[in-house]
Amino acid sequence: MGVLTLPPPSMARLIERSHVLETPFLLVDLQQVRGNLRRLRAALPGADVYYAVKANPHPAILRALAEEGCGFEISSRGELDLVESLGARQGLVSSNPIKPPSFVERAAEVGVEAFAIDSPDEVVKIARAAPGAAVYVRLLVDNSGSEWPLARKYAVDPETAVDLLVQAADLGLNPRGTTFHVGSQCRVATSWLDALDTTAVVWEAAERRGLRLDLLNIGGGFPVQHTRPIPQVEEIGEVVRRGIAERFPAKIQVALEPGRMIVGDAAVLGASVIGKARRGAEDWVYLDVGVFNGLMETIEGFAYEFLTSARGIRSSVVLAGPSCDSVDVISESVALPDLAVGDRLYVANAGAYTLSYASHFNGWPPPTVYTLE
Repeated sequence: MGVLTLPPPSMARLIERSHVLETPFLLVDLQQVRGNLRRLRAALPGADVYYAVKANPHPAILRALAEEGCGFEISSRGELDLVESLGARQGLVSSNPIKPPSFVERAAEVGVEAFAIDSPDEVVKIARAAPGAAVYVRLLVDNSGSEWPLARKYAVDPETAVDLLVQAADLGLNPRGTTFHVGSQCRVATSWLDALDTTAVVWEAAERRGLRLDLLNIGGGFPVQHTRPIPQVEEIGEVVRRGIAERFPAKIQVALEPGRMIVGDAAVLGASVIGKARRGAEDWVYLDVGVFNGLMETIEGFAYEFLTSARGIRSSVVLAGPSCDSVDVISESVALPDLAVGDRLYVANAGAYTLSYASHFNGWPPPTVYTLE
């Protein structure tokens, strides 16, 4: 993990407004949220955008996106109820391949447009709970270009995918197409191209079996800047547009489900140093936010950049959260200047998954959320 002494402009604006806020907090720039959506739409014109609610479900974010005409990807009854409470009942899909029957029934009642499938049992479940519903199959694609792979638990190979689409048609469902996910925080633009190659195989095989597909969902994975280089969304858009034009019919519905790219760089997480210790050969710095109440992604090695106004020689420290659990370590080695108890440390580009993963473990609260218009 790195330490930035000069924050990028988007973070500087947030930090400037945050000095009166008690830590831990998450300060979200709603202008940046809206701007990120518009930028993505410009990179992939004509595509239907469904924001992945799991990335950050704060009502102010959802409301801002709804005002922009954005759709939503929902994966549970809780997310459905939240979106519905804001009056957003149009432009909904559900890409969680495993869903409770009660959720499927309720989602169909409120007009969810389509459901993901990746197993025969799920096809049967949806056919019973939502007769005639539109479905799309989730394909297994390479996740090696991502920082947070989403393989193994879900998705199927091309041959199985076609069988599921045929099964769906036989049970009276509407098999509309396919979806995939290249992995969260994908740093390789051509990962989408490789996934489109796999998808094209399925579409061609489905047509040979009498199915005419028309929905191409390219999932999420669009990255934000942290400690490693990333492709810009314009580069990804160019790759995807070219890949679709070369492999698929002209008049199809293209959909995508961004999460991190919409909210990641739209927020800063503010924390305070609450303790320091020397343990063997290691210096430890403890914050009032850790893996259980805001920085869960670090538990799998996800690396953030930190901002501090402190000056001085930097040295490597173990950065840890406040709970009693030894798992609560944010980084085994981060170079920091000498910080005192009470000093602030800001986590850059922390709008995605910090809030949605956070718990009250050990009595430490999740960050309080504030928004800027």
